[in-house]
Amino acid sequence: MCLVVFGWRYAPGQRLALVGNRDEFHARPTAPLGWWERPPILAGRDLSAGGTWLGVDARARFGVVTNFRGGPVPQDAPSRGTLIPRYLAGTLAPLPFLEALAREASAYAGFSLLLGDAESLGYYCNRDPESPRLLDPGVYGLSNATLDAPWPKLLGARAALGARLARGVNDPAALTGILAGRDRAPDATLPDTGVGLELERRLSAAFIVGADYGTRSTTALALDAAGRGAIVEASFGADGGGTGSRRFELGAPSP
Repeated sequence: MCLVVFGWRYAPGQRLALVGNRDEFHARPTAPLGWWERPPILAGRDLSAGGTWLGVDARARFGVVTNFRGGPVPQDAPSRGTLIPRYLAGTLAPLPFLEALAREASAYAGFSLLLGDAESLGYYCNRDPESPRLLDPGVYGLSNATLDAPWPKLLGARAALGARLARGVNDPAALTGILAGRDRAPDATLPDTGVGLELERRLSAAFIVGADYGTRSTTALALDAAGRGAIVEASFGADGGGTGSRRFELGAPSP
C-alpha cells in the first residue's frame, strides 16, 4: 500500500480500525480481495510477484506493507509482498517475527511492515535505524516513509480517522471515504523524496488518478477486541471511477 491510517485499541472493546490505498500501475495484474487456499488468508493478490499488500487470517491476525520511496534497491531483491503471507502462514507473534526478519531485511527494497494479532501490533521499517517495536494504543499513519512521517496527505487522513473514531464510527465501509481526497498539497509542504517536483505533486493526493499509475483500491478493516469485524475493498479504474466492491465478515476466532 501507499497510504494507511489506523487506530489501534483506540476505544474500549475495539482492536483495530484501518483504511489504506493501494497505488500501483494499472497494467499490473491483480486479483481482488478473496480467500486464498495456501496460506488460508483473506487478501488481494499481486499476480506478478504473488504477494499482497494487506491480509488477514481466520484468527484475525493481520499484516500491511508499504513501499519506502527512495534509496537503493538490492539486486534480485525478493518481493516485499510475500512478507504478509509468510507471517500469516506461521505461528510467531508480531515482534519475534519482525526481529527475525530484521536480520535479513537488507536484502529487500525499502519497506515498512505492520503485523498484528490479538495481543500486539508490531512495526518495522528496514530503512529506519530503530529496531522493530510494538505500538502503544493510538491513531497512526504510514505512507512511503517511516511511521507518522509528516507528509500532508498522511496528516490529513490521520486527523480525519481520529475524528471519525472519536464519534464512534468504526464500520469499515464508512471509513473508505477518508482516503478519497484528490486535491494535491501545496508545493511548500511537499517532501523531497528524490522523484522530482512534478511527481511529488502528483503523489501528494490521498487518491491518485492517472492513466498509467494511480489508486487501484481502497481497503478498510475493522476488528473488535474478540476479533469480530469486517473487511471491505473498493476497486478503481484509471479514470478514478469505481469498478467493484467486496465485503467479508470476520467472526471470532475458534476457542
